Amino acid sequence: MSHVASQRLIAIDALRGLVMVLMLLDHVRETFYLHLQLADPIDVTSTAPLLFMNRTLAHLCAPVFVFLTGLSAALYHQKVQDRRQTAHFLFTRGLILILLEITLINVAWTFQFPPHVIYLQVIWAIGMSMLALSALIWLPARVIFTLGVVIVIGHNLLDPLHASAGSIGFIPWAVLHDRVWIDIGEAFRIRTSYPILPWIGVISLGYAAGALYRKDIFPLQRQRVLFTAAGIALALFFVLRSINLYGDKPWQQSELITQTLMSYFNTTKYPPSLLFLCLTLGVGLCLLALFERLQQKHCLVMLASFGAAPMFFYLLHLYILKGMYLTAVAIWGKNQGEWFGFSAVWQLWVCTLVLMVLLFWPVRAFARLKARRRDIRWLKYF
Repeated sequence: MSHVASQRLIAIDALRGLVMVLMLLDHVRETFYLHLQLADPIDVTSTAPLLFMNRTLAHLCAPVFVFLTGLSAALYHQKVQDRRQTAHFLFTRGLILILLEITLINVAWTFQFPPHVIYLQVIWAIGMSMLALSALIWLPARVIFTLGVVIVIGHNLLDPLHASAGSIGFIPWAVLHDRVWIDIGEAFRIRTSYPILPWIGVISLGYAAGALYRKDIFPLQRQRVLFTAAGIALALFFVLRSINLYGDKPWQQSELITQTLMSYFNTTKYPPSLLFLCLTLGVGLCLLALFERLQQKHCLVMLASFGAAPMFFYLLHLYILKGMYLTAVAIWGKNQGEWFGFSAVWQLWVCTLVLMVLLFWPVRAFARLKARRRDIRWLKYF
């Protein structure tokens, strides 16, 4: 691998690693702050600013990760130069991710087996988006980019559309754009937590961004385009958010400046609104360009270790968190009503930092194993 290529990959893995650490923080919150549930969008009148910030930082995770999945698919295609092989890889990995979501990941969240409820969350959305991309890559790159832009900008026009339970379009529309419960018989339910249509738009944009990573593109040229795209996305966010006409639920002014600011940045994730994606992808593109310029920094190299083995990290941290929660309940009991929970947000950050240190060594070891043993094919799916 050339030095320039390794720089690009360090920047991508470091950004992926950063959003995974933010995801870890959010999952620590979901594990040890169950007594303070957060709606979507967040109720800013009843949520402390620090907890709001905690959750809002985590909003970066899914959009950036899906975008980078599309970008990684483009880099894979540039490497193999075979559209059929790329489509096969995307299709196969998409199916594996969906299978992991409804088995190991769902059990990690619910600890129910056989499950009574299945939550179709971010790994499901990534898997379904990869299935879609495996078909889309046969289209010209400009068409894929245009389709991604149209979906991301236009999907909020579909918000008023709903299908009634029991109708022929209920399940397909729930999968595509409506976050609802699907009842299968009397004892089994499915929650479409991550409707997939907007995520197909995001992965398409990520794949189209692969053109910036061709060997004939100079790093400064690529970074300039990334910063420009980030500026456009953030400008679109601030313009549309300020006029309050399209792209999300309107924000409200309050007597408290903190609540006004929270309302302004309080965007919808399920499904991700246009403004949610403009803000998160705008920040993500800035970081991607910045990380490439700073890729020799030791902290970025450490983050890249997390980003080099994302699925291993994801599965490992879920089961460790569940084990920690059950252990805490066994030792201290349920100190927050029906749950055990921390009493302050800062404790979530301390717990996250401790887990980062503990997880770093096994994740780095697995990432090095992946890089060293390319003959073990299943490793590349983690």
